[in-house]
Amino acid sequence: MPAAHDVIVVGGGNAAMCAALSAREVGARVLVVEKAPEAWRGGNGFFTAGGFRFAFKSFEELCELVGDLSDDEKASMEVDPYTEEMFYDDLMRVTEECADPDLAMVLVRASQPTVRWMRDRGVRWIPMFGRQAYRVGGRFRFWGGLVLEAVGGGPGLIDMEYHAAARAGIGVRFETKATRLVTDDLGAVTGVVVRTPGGTETIPARAIVLAAGGFEANPEMRTRYLGPNWDLARVRGTPYNTGDAIRMALEIGALPWGHWSGCHAVAWDLNAPWHGDRKVGDNFQKHSYPLGIIVNLRGDRFVDEGADFRNYTYVKYGRAIIEQPRRAAFQIFDAKVVHLLREEYRIREVTKAEDPTLEGVAKKLEIDAEGFVRTVTAFNAAVQPGTFNPAIKDGKGTRGLVPPKSNWAQPLDTPPYVGYAVTTGITFTFGGLRITESAQVVDTEQRPIPGLFAAGELVGGLFYHNYPGGAGLMAGAVFGRIAGRAAAAAARG
Repeated sequence: MPAAHDVIVVGGGNAAMCAALSAREVGARVLVVEKAPEAWRGGNGFFTAGGFRFAFKSFEELCELVGDLSDDEKASMEVDPYTEEMFYDDLMRVTEECADPDLAMVLVRASQPTVRWMRDRGVRWIPMFGRQAYRVGGRFRFWGGLVLEAVGGGPGLIDMEYHAAARAGIGVRFETKATRLVTDDLGAVTGVVVRTPGGTETIPARAIVLAAGGFEANPEMRTRYLGPNWDLARVRGTPYNTGDAIRMALEIGALPWGHWSGCHAVAWDLNAPWHGDRKVGDNFQKHSYPLGIIVNLRGDRFVDEGADFRNYTYVKYGRAIIEQPRRAAFQIFDAKVVHLLREEYRIREVTKAEDPTLEGVAKKLEIDAEGFVRTVTAFNAAVQPGTFNPAIKDGKGTRGLVPPKSNWAQPLDTPPYVGYAVTTGITFTFGGLRITESAQVVDTEQRPIPGLFAAGELVGGLFYHNYPGGAGLMAGAVFGRIAGRAAAAAARG
């Protein structure tokens, strides 16, 4: 029986929808299968701020993408160019030179064209004034190479992509869990077995795109690959990313690739639920730590809060928290900087304490008060002179302190003091499948598997140890677009 679908996309997040749109626009008959119910559509993309890291040569290029910035808004923005070379260098630097250089170059070069392609399909963009800029001297100074987000953040991004899919006539089946890939005698993928509330069925197709996320919501796989205590990490996003698509591909001989013991993690509210809350979204995260200090239950600092812009440190620092006593850490600020904290610090669902004394805030947070006061006293004494400027790496650091604070170091000396309790929240895992530059999955003999393509979090080889903020959604979109186009071509062939 001939296949009713040329391309089946497994998954329902940003990468999957970009793959579906890409395949459809070149004439393929496309079906999206998503194991989550429709109320949970969007995968981890829903739980993001919707920020996309891409290369641009000028402020004018950004303005073209946004389209409706007023002259006053343009005049209020200070944005440095973010070239392809800068993007590539940032990616290689934070991944300790481990990222696959060919995939990295594809991501970098296709980043802005893909953002433009998304805009042409109905995704609208706005500047990230609240998360990626500080007002300095009357202007918003953007920092860290990340400037634009989808209108409405992650939820808005997903809604716009699903509306585009509906306009394009792409079918989506929810509560349809892919369980096994079907192959012919030559090893080519010819369909997928799915389980639905109505039973199990086989859906034939000419090509399959896997875009169903990593294994971050699977405690057994987290512990097996990431190590001790990772079964106790909070899951930042969807509970449905349990590694199914990776497992299906490995079962037919796909090559495991990338940093299987690595992941994207963040500082996440200590009392957040075990999985993401769609009403709160990504606001359990706490990312203003460069403005203060981070301590553990003993009152000890354990990272350089000012090593770099938070875009380049928050992933590895999120991981560092799980190694602390009771997997807990505390971000401490004084009154000088509270007005600079991101909006996520002002939500109702937050674990915080405030007190006019250092001892008082420590006791309220159940931090060892003596150790905490000793740490703050030493920190304050080590702060060097200089001009504090949160919008640049100001070089205002400490001397003689281990670990140092390399930028944005100010004494904690202005009460009241406020502290926020956080733990590790895992976003996605770095290990996955090896793909070609055409997003085709390769087998353990390094040969492309006919009919099988992949995009998004389940692709291995891009992120190791760390990650530049906004690169995950961008990679999902870039390789989703490539995978959809390549899958459609394979279906025609």
